[in-house]
Amino acid sequence: MATETLTYEDVRRKKLEENKKKLEELKLGHLSILLREAVSPKTSPAKQHKRKAASISEEFLIRRRSDRIANLPEQTYKEEPTFHIITRPFRHHKRRDLMNRVYASDEARGYAMEKAEELQSQLDQKYPSFIKPMLQSHVTGGFWLGLAKSFCSKHLPKSDTWFSLIDEEEDESQSLYLAPKVGLSAGWRGFAIAHELVDGDALVFHLIKPATFKVYIIRCSGYYSSDLH
Repeated sequence: MATETLTYEDVRRKKLEENKKKLEELKLGHLSILLREAVSPKTSPAKQHKRKAASISEEFLIRRRSDRIANLPEQTYKEEPTFHIITRPFRHHKRRDLMNRVYASDEARGYAMEKAEELQSQLDQKYPSFIKPMLQSHVTGGFWLGLAKSFCSKHLPKSDTWFSLIDEEEDESQSLYLAPKVGLSAGWRGFAIAHELVDGDALVFHLIKPATFKVYIIRCSGYYSSDLH
């Protein structure tokens, strides 16, 4: 058994030596090394040496070539961001004291409405018009003027539009008509305060142009100076 084992080991060792000689003759070992070197990633020269970024100040500088201006400071034409603050013009209006609201009497309201109807009947019927009696919410506090939906649906734009309000002195103001809410919003406060509108007054709005109202103001205070009481 010892002789057979020794003979097997001798045969195996001999076989290994023969294979090794064949590999050396074919130079496969050298080829495998070259293959590993070719496949293995190499560091890119671009990564080894980072490019120095060009200075922005140098990039936008204009070199002076003339001897006459060579010594002058170099100019840069790089665009610098500019910021403009847009401010909305602020109008100072006399502040209303909400604690001292004065409510018109029914008689004074009726007087203003009657006079407004008389005035409306004298207007050019070619242009539509409507009467709006003033309430506290129109002239103090919220300053929101809701309009008649039927009139707006028939005569006013379907989208938000700036309207001109021209009084009897031909002074013009601007107010934003909000179509979905059917009323005047921005600008109405200034108009109400500037014209000292109060609860009980009646206004006649005459649509003389697609986005222009001629506004006539009937003061309820006229009731107390009339001969009706």
